[in-house]
Amino acid sequence: MNREAVYTEDVCYVILLSPTAQDRRDMDIIRAHVKHLQELERSGQLVLCGPFSDSPGGMVIIRAASREAAEVIAQRDPYVTSGIRSYELRTWGLSHEGNRHMGIAAD
Repeated sequence: MNREAVYTEDVCYVILLSPTAQDRRDMDIIRAHVKHLQELERSGQLVLCGPFSDSPGGMVIIRAASREAAEVIAQRDPYVTSGIRSYELRTWGLSHEGNRHMGIAAD
């Protein structure tokens, strides 16, 4: 297995959702957001998600083929399309023993 393949498997995308000035509690939007998350889960792209308990907003961690694909997923979230949430997308390189902590750990 080449290093590029290992790296691609060890990348997730973090979507940080933050309330906007248009934020409101709208059950139709909330249900649509949850449906969006369920679709990501069914497709195997959802890793973790949930609201923050100590701050407004929440986080969605996904797997995607590329940053551009992750951007599309974030942009189609009903929270974002409705304007009640903005998002920030981060690329997250996973570090674990299996990938030698991104290849930096000494043998």
